[in-house]
Amino acid sequence: MNIIKVKDQAEGGKKAFELIQSAMKERNAKVLGLATGSSPITMYEEMVKSDVDFSDMVAINLDEYVGLSETDSQSYRVFMNENLFNKKPFKNSYVPNGMAKNAEEECERYDSIIEENPIDLQILGIGTNGHIGFNEPGTPFDSLTRKVDLVESTIESNKRFFEKKEDVPTQAYSMGIGSIMKAKEIVLVAYGESKVNALKGMIEGEMTEDCPASALQKHPNVTVIADEAALAGLSSL
Repeated sequence: MNIIKVKDQAEGGKKAFELIQSAMKERNAKVLGLATGSSPITMYEEMVKSDVDFSDMVAINLDEYVGLSETDSQSYRVFMNENLFNKKPFKNSYVPNGMAKNAEEECERYDSIIEENPIDLQILGIGTNGHIGFNEPGTPFDSLTRKVDLVESTIESNKRFFEKKEDVPTQAYSMGIGSIMKAKEIVLVAYGESKVNALKGMIEGEMTEDCPASALQKHPNVTVIADEAALAGLSSL
């Protein structure tokens, strides 16, 4: 893994956007896998204020809460629209349908989208328990898109976005680890001391389903962008 140490999240957003630009210019990247949450926000800010045209690009998001419509203020579709898509249109932008009536059909539909639009560069965050997307500990490394139950630590982490904990969805549709691993390049962003153990497990720990992100050890092209606080647990730095 290539590790880029940054002073703060603002610098991290700039570095992540530089990697996207390089992939577009040097490798003709056309499909971006995108993430939600607080970690990639500064990257989206850099994308929005740039003069880069994304109108020939395809975006495929990692996940969406089950039970939230695409117009719900807490949905990841609204998050992406407000932070990126409304300001920088893409040719196509895909987010799982949180209101799908048939979970199996929705997962098959989303896997088909990924197959038809192979991801050139995938952006990831990482949960405090090592999850990527909503692939919680115990997720098989070959998993594809599926409906998942969120563990208590994830619900606890996400409650800051909702009025009260009871409002936080307990299930989500998520690309699987196998889906993520198909991307040609992966860029993972992480900031703050709460991510210390997760990053240490991902980078220096054994490859185990107990730390879903450790699967990235098998990927040939992963870049980690993180600040000093998040990297503090690594013995190799």
